[in-house]
Amino acid sequence: MAVAPASEDWKQSLKIPEKDLRIRTADVTATKGHEFEDYFLKRELLMGIYEKGFEKPSPIQEESIPIALTGRDILARAKNGTGKTAAFSIPVLEKIDPTKNEVQAMLLVPTRELALQTAQVCKELGKHLAVDVMVTTGGTSLKDDIMRLYQPVHVVVATPGRILDLASKGVCKLNNCRVLVMDEADKLLSPEFQPLIEQLISFLPDDRQIMLFSATFPVTVKQFKEKFLRKPYIINLMDELTLKGVTQYYAFVEERQKVHCLNTLFSKLRINQSIIFCNSAHRNRVFHDFRNGLCRNLVSSDLFTRGIDIQSVNVVINFDFPKNSETYLHRELGTEIKPIPPHIEEKLYCA
Repeated sequence: MAVAPASEDWKQSLKIPEKDLRIRTADVTATKGHEFEDYFLKRELLMGIYEKGFEKPSPIQEESIPIALTGRDILARAKNGTGKTAAFSIPVLEKIDPTKNEVQAMLLVPTRELALQTAQVCKELGKHLAVDVMVTTGGTSLKDDIMRLYQPVHVVVATPGRILDLASKGVCKLNNCRVLVMDEADKLLSPEFQPLIEQLISFLPDDRQIMLFSATFPVTVKQFKEKFLRKPYIINLMDELTLKGVTQYYAFVEERQKVHCLNTLFSKLRINQSIIFCNSAHRNRVFHDFRNGLCRNLVSSDLFTRGIDIQSVNVVINFDFPKNSETYLHRELGTEIKPIPPHIEEKLYCA
């Protein structure tokens, strides 16, 4: 009877999820052929990667992971839905020393929904590691966060205002936090957040590593790079903002016809789950239920757009005209918007 090599025995007990059969585009398939094992990661981390359903690194992961492991600053542009979260989470988890009871990495994101999603990815990837991940955002109990910090925390996933509050109070010690990741960096460096970010950096040690990830890099990012990053490695996988495989349509209708048009779409399209963007806000509870499939249709504001990835969403509807191109493009969420069937009134649409 053939016996698997000892080096491969550990793979036999992995709980691999069902293969994702969705069509993959060049955004995630145009790779160099690397394997996760090429990066000499801890076996426990590799186990989490494979059990998460990852088979091979995506282009952004191929470019980011080996450089991040060297400790070099990174400035990376890549589309949403191409594996950015794992591109920084994997090297962060690899760098953590679980024997040290201190915050060693901070992942900053602009919204609480993205914080929850990012923390979940870190926990799933690192489930075989003794790494403690904490998520802290505005709009939740400050007292609970303070109590949580009395327990071991190695990685903090946070929105800027809340973590700055905790650091300023001396509750969250960042003097040994040598890795700072900024996801959706363009938003984090907007006038709303940039002063908070610069204050946070003052709490970090001098030998820190800073990694910026985003789909768009306005001039504020360039200014921040020149001020805080040290010879950053530049990654640019963007030839266009829109994801390949996304079909876009618009309906030119009067304001009073919008609801009727929406009803028509719901009666004719095959919808697994849909997101409808308009001027209303829903937060943690609704986001949690939607992610877990407890509701099929989510009505949300722009706050939901950044970086969120929910696999079963196949229809995204902008009920109101997008205010800017960056927000609109983020709303595509890395999903395929399926073509509108021909039996819907053609006069409403122009492809």
